[in-house]
Amino acid sequence: MVSNVDMAVIVRLNVDMKSIGEVAAQFGLPTHVLRHWEAEGLLTPARAGDRRRYTDADLYRVAAILISKEAGFGLADIQTMLAARSGPARREVMARHREKLLARIARAQAALDMLEGGLECPHDDIMTCPHFQGFLADRLQSSSVTGSDRRNADRAVEFADGNLNRQYQN
Repeated sequence: MVSNVDMAVIVRLNVDMKSIGEVAAQFGLPTHVLRHWEAEGLLTPARAGDRRRYTDADLYRVAAILISKEAGFGLADIQTMLAARSGPARREVMARHREKLLARIARAQAALDMLEGGLECPHDDIMTCPHFQGFLADRLQSSSVTGSDRRNADRAVEFADGNLNRQYQN
């Protein structure tokens, strides 16, 4: 028999909380991902019998997990970051990933700049474009990944720059 207190808890769980399907749909995730994150200790939804029920705090946690994954965090580092009880512990994990993310952003920006420059290239075959070949030559000649990324980013910016576009017209 269910007591009045138990019934009040069940009603609150069903009114104020979301089901796993609702949360999954809200974030565009399959439900098994939320179950996996729970198994890994990233989420601890309430239970109404055998059903998971998610609070607003759980929704914020799912959003934090998703953003962290987009930033390149693995689940273990997300767990460490979210479970950290001190600022220094959290900042150490975040600072490490910040550097990796900045490098990924620089590579992506260089690629975008190269594409934008290529869109303005008048050559039918981009591989015959001297400016595009110069961009690629920097990449091929580099032995240092860090140096390569910096030179590629610089060349991509030049390639996309309006000054080089004027050279195409001469």
